[in-house]
Amino acid sequence: MSLNREKYLAFVTLLEQLRSDATTTQIVAPELRQRVATLQQFFGQQIVPLADENWRVQSYQTEMSKQLRLLEIDVMFLQGARQASTVQTRLQTISDRLTTLIQYCDAILQPEVEGEK
Repeated sequence: MSLNREKYLAFVTLLEQLRSDATTTQIVAPELRQRVATLQQFFGQQIVPLADENWRVQSYQTEMSKQLRLLEIDVMFLQGARQASTVQTRLQTISDRLTTLIQYCDAILQPEVEGEK
């Protein structure tokens, strides 16, 4: 297994854990904000430096970077939510954004999986 693949898989694991926690437990906004910051840090330190000549991977990384920034904004909106219905809507938006990030990682990993068959 390549080192790049391991890093993407570790990132997917972090994303899935956060998505699970955000949808199944009463996670408080400050903790969610901290975990999103951890995701951004991991992405910046472990994923971005993975030099890849493949334009497709680079475009996915660009989109992932955008989604992470939007996720940070979603968490700020969550912190400002006062009504239970608004909180639920914000948590669903956060969950959807995490799902999108997971799908991007899966798309990057897919060609390697195809090659192993």
